[in-house]
Amino acid sequence: MAELTSFSYRPRISLIHKIDARFKLLFIVIIGFLSLKASLPSVLLLSVFVVYGLVRIGISIWQVVRDLYIFIFFLAFVFAIRAFSAGGAVFITIFEMGLTYEGLIEGSLVCLRIILMILLGLLFTSTTRIAEVKAAIDWIFKPLPFISGSRVSTMTGLMMRFIPVILEQARETASAQKARSIENRKNPVYRMVKFSVPLIERIFYNAGRISMAMEARCYSDMRTGQKLSSTMNDWITLIVILLIGIISVLFL
Repeated sequence: MAELTSFSYRPRISLIHKIDARFKLLFIVIIGFLSLKASLPSVLLLSVFVVYGLVRIGISIWQVVRDLYIFIFFLAFVFAIRAFSAGGAVFITIFEMGLTYEGLIEGSLVCLRIILMILLGLLFTSTTRIAEVKAAIDWIFKPLPFISGSRVSTMTGLMMRFIPVILEQARETASAQKARSIENRKNPVYRMVKFSVPLIERIFYNAGRISMAMEARCYSDMRTGQKLSSTMNDWITLIVILLIGIISVLFL
């Protein structure tokens, strides 16, 4: 049986699971905009709330790091670029590049904003069923002309369903390479090529199988979606998030 990844839906009886999917999307937008104007302590405060939500629904932070370990190298690269490119008084020189205090703050802030959005996405996908996501996106795009909300929601649902499959395939490919002692190869480019080529091949193979299965079943985006309804808890949560965001931006 395949192990659950960080992006897999986890059925629980919690307040986050009960929130309307439309409100969850609105929360992501609000927190995303607030993080652009927030300082480093404010982003840290928002991240603490999101991490607490992940822990409450049973997601281990170590599992998140394990599933997204490749992304850590990207964050390190972004941090280095921002840290060495910002102006200010240089206190360390590495390879004729000056590292400043302002650069450290700016690099940390940029990386924390990216991490915050990733954690928000994890919290959303782990507490929201695919049917609810499709219904929410269809509701959002329904008033817009020349845009098929049902088609956009169907593509989004397929993408969310396919992300855990890709992570599981990446884990299986890494285990197969480890069994063949691929780590004994000193060339990192060779190891990366041997990892990415079979992974991409399996991803396209499974995507083709899913496409053929949908065509064989005459699947169409014109389907009856799940009905969504907001409750008082949704509006109370919205007010609380707005208050936390305003306090973190104005007073931190």
